[in-house]
Amino acid sequence: MSKIAYQYLILKDTSLFRALNNEAYELAVRIKDTFSLADIHWSKANLYKGLQVYDSAYYHYNEAYRHFESIDHQYYAAKMLYGMSFIKGRFRDYPGSEILMVKAIEKYKGLHKYEALFGAYEHLGILYKELKEYDRALFYYNKALEYQDKIENSKLPEHAGFNNIALVYQHMGEYDKALGYFDRILKDDSLGIKDITHYARVLDNKAYCRLLSGDTTNLEQDFYKSLSIRDSLHNLEGLAVSNIHLSEFYIHQGDTVRARFHAREANRFASKVDNGRDYLASLQLLAKTDRANGQAHLERYIVFNDSLQDVDRRIQNKFTRIAYETDEYIAETKRLSQQKTLILIGALVLLLIISLVYYIIVQKSRNEKLLLETEQQKANEQVYLLTLKQQTKLEEEKTRERNRIAEELHDGILGKLFGVRVDLGFLDIQGDETTLRQHELFLDELQKIEGEIREVSHKLNTDFNSSEIDFNVVLRQLLENKGRAGGFSYQLDVGENIGWGDINEVIKVNLYRIVQEALQNVIKYAKAQKVALSFSLEKDILSVCLNDDGVGFNTKKQQKGIGMKNIRSRIQKLHGTFSVQSETGKGTTLCFTIPTHQNL
Repeated sequence: MSKIAYQYLILKDTSLFRALNNEAYELAVRIKDTFSLADIHWSKANLYKGLQVYDSAYYHYNEAYRHFESIDHQYYAAKMLYGMSFIKGRFRDYPGSEILMVKAIEKYKGLHKYEALFGAYEHLGILYKELKEYDRALFYYNKALEYQDKIENSKLPEHAGFNNIALVYQHMGEYDKALGYFDRILKDDSLGIKDITHYARVLDNKAYCRLLSGDTTNLEQDFYKSLSIRDSLHNLEGLAVSNIHLSEFYIHQGDTVRARFHAREANRFASKVDNGRDYLASLQLLAKTDRANGQAHLERYIVFNDSLQDVDRRIQNKFTRIAYETDEYIAETKRLSQQKTLILIGALVLLLIISLVYYIIVQKSRNEKLLLETEQQKANEQVYLLTLKQQTKLEEEKTRERNRIAEELHDGILGKLFGVRVDLGFLDIQGDETTLRQHELFLDELQKIEGEIREVSHKLNTDFNSSEIDFNVVLRQLLENKGRAGGFSYQLDVGENIGWGDINEVIKVNLYRIVQEALQNVIKYAKAQKVALSFSLEKDILSVCLNDDGVGFNTKKQQKGIGMKNIRSRIQKLHGTFSVQSETGKGTTLCFTIPTHQNL
């Protein structure tokens, strides 16, 4: 019945699949058939994966994995780990995805499943490419190719994996190497017949790589050839990518009209397939090419990017809860089983005590008293032991909760930082070599910040101390995010005598919110090109100034927004002083002072 249900899933008849699969599940539960239970959960996972309900798919993969593990079916257990890893990678939980894939690889190696190992290492390469750790990505892609050579009667094409390696070299700026791999793929004259989709993808990728390298000879016809193929195949995702590349090509050529047309086409196709990455890229291109609506496109970009990150974070939290609740369910089942055993033993002991007491009453009252004292002592010992066990469980729960918080900190912040790096990666930086080098340095700096956040989350598992987090890094990250959204450069100046670890956490939180609100006002109203933020400390008084070169405003007119009111309210709660200097066309300077030693 389970197999018949799965055939209906292949035929996309979800109603019959659900009905038969549920009936099969009830039968499997009745006869305690663990393998069938695992297989049924696997089918459900495939259903929800196809429907893009990824949290439900992850849950059923996890349940199937638990059952396959219990009967030591290592190959299918590894497949379930692969499925969960894929879903976590889909929602940018790259550390979690890597952990699951490494577990799958360990099982595949023991079973000599080379084709599965090829796919697993390819996935790890993709993860590290997204993390912009390109050397590591190349290592895993080449590792995948090693296992491809071991596959007997392989159905994989000889150039499998070359496209991914070429894209890594492209991201590294080593365009000659990237083009070499693309050429190796396109040397297969039959590729356009055997795999026309892959042919169109490689053709477009090669053309875009040549564009990045500055070689624009005959690029237009290659881009349109790939676009035509993808259009004939109704490949919406491919059409979105082709139009993005064409838009960038025409920007490079200075043809704003065509660039804007293809940016709109990319936006339309990305919306149809719900591809957040390409949708954001198209909004960036529209902001560049559609000057009349540039601000609107930028605001849509900010709102959508924030909502995308919120969705990713919520899904990641669901994955964590699913794994946690599964472990908790197993622990609870074990505890109940032990509890039943203790109750049975207690009942037997109680029956024995009653029998002994009755016997002693009949035989001798003195012996009765001695026996009762002995049994009471035993009962007290049992209570004491149970109390110790309960206290141990309580401490374990505290530790688990602490680890959970560390994981959420690790996944949420790292996901957001990664989103920033991806956005920077999307920017088509034009300029001299120094500018390009600075761009790369900024990306490296973000990667270092991710390492710092990861280290903090690890320390939370042992001896967390919030003062260890460099508040300067937090401020710089805030400026970087807002600067990217508002299109302005920034300068951060922090006095050398400022020790953030000595400043009250409440003050630092409010400082962050004040600066965040002020920068949001810069984005909304100032149209600034440069922003400077400075901190100085003298005689326990912290002075903060935020200056922009924007359009300014008339300070004598009452402001309708609540942003400045919120800033003033926070500063007053911190017993500080506040001033704003601005003139129309001459920018704005916001300054405030806060005493650092106060009870809050």
